[in-house]
Amino acid sequence: MERKTEIHAAEGKQEIVVTRAFDLPLHLLFRAYTEPDIVAQWMGTRVLKLDNQKYGGWQFQTTDPHGNVVFQASGVIHDFVPDRRIVRTFQMENTPFEAQLEFLDFEKLTDHTSKLTMQIIYKSVELRNMQLQLPFAQGINMAHNRLQQVLSQPKYY
Repeated sequence: MERKTEIHAAEGKQEIVVTRAFDLPLHLLFRAYTEPDIVAQWMGTRVLKLDNQKYGGWQFQTTDPHGNVVFQASGVIHDFVPDRRIVRTFQMENTPFEAQLEFLDFEKLTDHTSKLTMQIIYKSVELRNMQLQLPFAQGINMAHNRLQQVLSQPKYY
């Protein structure tokens, strides 16, 4: 069954809530966000740093075929509870967006399914609305579809 990522953005709020149920056990969904080789596969980016601990940090980078950086983002991990929660900042370089705060909550639904809820908080309603004007929803849905595809391979079970 194909599952779709849902985006909730209440009018006048500084947040976006993203939810997605996956046909993956909880531990595999959590690994998708914490193991550099898996992150690189489903996000299609290089993982320069991924220090999964409280006060750790992360940095991702994507380059074009000529080696030019086309995307770079980084942040600090503020809370890390295995198979339950990651709280982190997220900031893209060379964009008008300021740092945002992300709460990633992982939930077991059954032995073979799990759910991710991401609450993303922006500095202002205006910045949140700018994000929503981009192909944000399509991009995150595509990424989550890829995550499901990558981790459905037998080598991860």
